[in-house]
Amino acid sequence: MPQSKVSAAIQPDEQDEIEEVEDTQPIFNVDKYRISSSPEKRTLTIDGTSFDVTIKPLSWSMRNQILSRSLKWDNSGNTNFDGDAYVRECLKEMLIDAPWGRTTETFLVSIDSRLGGLLETLVPKAFDEDDALDVEQVKKGR
Repeated sequence: MPQSKVSAAIQPDEQDEIEEVEDTQPIFNVDKYRISSSPEKRTLTIDGTSFDVTIKPLSWSMRNQILSRSLKWDNSGNTNFDGDAYVRECLKEMLIDAPWGRTTETFLVSIDSRLGGLLETLVPKAFDEDDALDVEQVKKGR
């Protein structure tokens, strides 16, 4: 088969260099993007008292499921976000060991704002600043 002008112009040594450059591309490693399956112990402090809780990280999918359940649509197509429901559902999913035992709806509605605010710091933000698109970004296709 006749050699093309491009391959004829590349000397054998140059072809080896090109192949070496291509071989240095990093290989995609999906494990780098998986959440840890092992729970994490955190020490929380309130009013001078410390206690340990064990939490499991929320996966991207679980966070989105809870977020979706916390959004309500009205007849006009507008949405209303229930931040309280989002925080409570996240805490019930995340907290797997705490001094009060299982984190239930009954427990969460019985605590005051000091403990509730402290527990809320464990919950991932519902919306990052990057999630909030303005109308112009949507029109431009981002």
